[in-house]
Amino acid sequence: MIPLLAPIFRGELAPLGEGLQCAQDPPADAVRLADLLQPGSRLREMLRRHARFRGDADADPRAVASVWSLRYLDVLLPPVVAGASVLQHVFPVSAGQVWVRFDGNGDAVSFHVIELGEPRHGATTSQRYGPLVWHHLAPLFAELTRLTRLAPKILWGNLARRLEPILAQGLLLTGGSATIAQDQAHLLHAAAWPDAPGGINPLHGRQREVPWQHEGRTVAMKLHRQCCLYHLLPGEDYCSACPLAPQHRRGHDDDRNGEDEDAAEVGEPSGG
Repeated sequence: MIPLLAPIFRGELAPLGEGLQCAQDPPADAVRLADLLQPGSRLREMLRRHARFRGDADADPRAVASVWSLRYLDVLLPPVVAGASVLQHVFPVSAGQVWVRFDGNGDAVSFHVIELGEPRHGATTSQRYGPLVWHHLAPLFAELTRLTRLAPKILWGNLARRLEPILAQGLLLTGGSATIAQDQAHLLHAAAWPDAPGGINPLHGRQREVPWQHEGRTVAMKLHRQCCLYHLLPGEDYCSACPLAPQHRRGHDDDRNGEDEDAAEVGEPSGG
């Protein structure tokens, strides 16, 4: 583990901190992200491996890409977000500066940088998250969309879905850090992002709440911003917080127009 991260990722959290490594030379079997995104296509092969792992080499490529991206984010985000929000340290994770290792299923297992980056105390959320969002994930999402025709908003919704609990955990561990609260508001709840194309924050999205029975009482459950298409994979179904799950679509006529657009996007398989 990078020593800078060790005080954060202790005990049962330690495996999450291992997702980012730093050494002068990246592992021989790692591929630089910028090279992975070149036409060729190594990325397409990772998606094919993952489709086979899921039990159907011909599975809807959009669903495969979406679920693959969730695992990718699970490995990448914890150490990078801890650096940016808890430590106010920016790791160099732009596409040309980070390498990634994959397993036999096509899943990301670790990321590698050859320099530690720099502390950015007092920097804005945009400055600390720019390398991750605009120079790593934006080009990756664009290539996934090109290869599979997956709607970009699903990928950005996946990112918001994974960021939310990480930032919430950071707030808990730090006793309510003002920097983390600022990052949470900017990344997840602000509609605008000045550095973004068109000035729009692609992570921002509507989140409905629905009544949910939990331990004998009714509570409000937030639905995900976007459906991740998991239900399109062989033998799978909607997750409990999917905004397109049938049980969450009944009786919400005021919300149906936007959801029907989402349904149209996921209803017909497209080529990959």
